[in-house]
Amino acid sequence: MNKRKKWIKRHLHPFVRNLITWATYPYTRFMYGCRPEKFKNENGRAHLILFNHQTVFDQFIVQASFKRPIYFVGTEDLFSMGIVSRIIRFFCSPIPFRKQSTDVLAVRTMLNIAREGGNIALAPEGNITYSGKTESMRASIGPLAKLLKLPVVLYRIDGGFGVQPRWSNAIRKGTIRAGVSRVIEPEEAAGYSDEELYRQIRNGLTVSEATDDGRRYRSNHRAEYLERVAYWCPWCGLSSFHSEGNRISCDKCKRTVEYGEDKRLRGVNCEFPFEWFSDWYDAQQDFMRSLDPASHLDTPLYRETADLLEVIVYRSKNLLRKKAGISLYGDRIVIDDGTDHALVLPFSEMTAAALQLRNKLNLQLVRDKLYQIRGGRRFNAAKYINMFYRYQYLHGTNRDAGYLGF
Repeated sequence: MNKRKKWIKRHLHPFVRNLITWATYPYTRFMYGCRPEKFKNENGRAHLILFNHQTVFDQFIVQASFKRPIYFVGTEDLFSMGIVSRIIRFFCSPIPFRKQSTDVLAVRTMLNIAREGGNIALAPEGNITYSGKTESMRASIGPLAKLLKLPVVLYRIDGGFGVQPRWSNAIRKGTIRAGVSRVIEPEEAAGYSDEELYRQIRNGLTVSEATDDGRRYRSNHRAEYLERVAYWCPWCGLSSFHSEGNRISCDKCKRTVEYGEDKRLRGVNCEFPFEWFSDWYDAQQDFMRSLDPASHLDTPLYRETADLLEVIVYRSKNLLRKKAGISLYGDRIVIDDGTDHALVLPFSEMTAAALQLRNKLNLQLVRDKLYQIRGGRRFNAAKYINMFYRYQYLHGTNRDAGYLGF
């Protein structure tokens, strides 16, 4: 019988950890304005590190606080880039996780790493926050923490939304605070119910940047690409937007909003009803929760252009159609709508929709096929995901009326 191959490479991974931290710390300090607090009670033990997800750079911020290598949970997109993915897997050994499903193999891998004495890190939200507030967390995080029987380190990042919101390419000149807020020992975790442990974890990680804490975030591109998430106008309803510099405008009513250095929103020659983007985001979510998808079956809500790829999970991506026409209806997404070779993707045949980074939309079908729609720089994937989960709730598949995919 073959012996199981160990996940941890004890001679390679500490060297790689030190090299990456040495290379990225100056960038973390000077570009992100962050000095991660050192975790002083590591004591050579393995930990389950849970962090709230604010930027694409979070893993480097978290790693800088710990002396020992950390094995981060990564989505299948990281592992489907051919030779690049193989290099990352060899040197860093991240834990593969299918974002669109409950991944039993990922749990088994975490158990093996825990037995080998390695640090494991993941973001219970499963998504970088869009709004600046800690988003919905997976309810399974409590049972997972108990199963691994590791000390649970709650690592809080605050200011990441101000420095680089998920929808933005630009890094603002500002500050991020990052460090351990609490440690829950295995004995303490075992004494909680799954629901109570979930509450303890959520309380330890929750951050809201819809407040003026005195920090300022300076950039000449503060509002750029906000249309990657905004698709609802408080005056026009469903709409599209265009941003430039520090301002964003509705394509329908032409009203313009400025995004300030204090993260506040201010109308330009108009009264904008929301002070913070999280308020606008919440109102947009409420609008979607009240929308009847059945009233949008004949005419698409949106038409735009994007590339269509098929993801061969943990291997590669194959380009199927270049600059295809994408149409969003209340019950389906249609590729090259109205042509002889149109591809119809009914919501009834999907099990999940997820966002990868900023503008890549993954659609998991019941027949175990995974498509990716890769849009341009201003592509808004949020509306597709929100519509899909709204449809799921109305058809009994998604039991949480409030959950819209983030």
